[in-house]
Amino acid sequence: MTQINLAVAGATGWTGSAIVDGALAAPDVSLVAAIARSSAGQDLGTALGRESLGVPVHGDVAGALGGVDVLVEFTSHEHAKVIALTAIEHGVAVVIGSSGLTAADYADIDAAARGAGVGVVASGNYSLTAAMMLAGAELAARHLPQWEIIDYAKSTKPDAPSGTANELAERLQEVREPKIDLPPDQVAGRPDARGANVAGTQVHSIRVPSFVVSTEIVFGGPDERLVLRHDAGGSAAPYVAGVLLAVRKVRDQPGLIRGLDRLLAG
Repeated sequence: MTQINLAVAGATGWTGSAIVDGALAAPDVSLVAAIARSSAGQDLGTALGRESLGVPVHGDVAGALGGVDVLVEFTSHEHAKVIALTAIEHGVAVVIGSSGLTAADYADIDAAARGAGVGVVASGNYSLTAAMMLAGAELAARHLPQWEIIDYAKSTKPDAPSGTANELAERLQEVREPKIDLPPDQVAGRPDARGANVAGTQVHSIRVPSFVVSTEIVFGGPDERLVLRHDAGGSAAPYVAGVLLAVRKVRDQPGLIRGLDRLLAG
């Protein structure tokens, strides 16, 4: 069994702390470093309100990468790109968890990773069931010509659409763009009520309390509909298995892989 030395950026956060627990329980993963500016200089266990784990918390990424094979990033879209590029520069593979990066950001990360011979995995959602939804949507898009996406999240979510919805729209564009009977800019009244065009798909972002992240794609055909929906619960537990899958596979090839579903078949 090959041992993977892991660092987690955002290790004290909502998702990051769940990834920490998953890494500690995994027999083939050694958690060797954490990055969290507010807890820099502490032991990670202390920072999490637990017993000492013997894992140092660093305030910057570069200082945490010694002896690290893979860096998992769950910080924010403002910092994710810089963190990823820093890890790539040091020859460390990266699993990107933050949403909100643009297609141009991903292109820059892919170019840097290929140039350095380093692997990167990025996914809008690391839930295995969300990955299965995306794979099913790709299959449906090959046969059903029209669809739209509804993106639900908590009222305080800072980015729209969610990373899950954005990734879904971009991946479906690789299949084809949906047929639109009446272009949104020709709608009477308020064309903006038809949502935002994301990679050719109309996406409607709803932000109200009680949701974490839910993504629904509605396909339509003559006198029938197909609805695929993923709902995330109130904990970060669903993302741990997918992140660990990415950690184990990210070094298999250089460059960026977008979408956890692309790792499921291997």
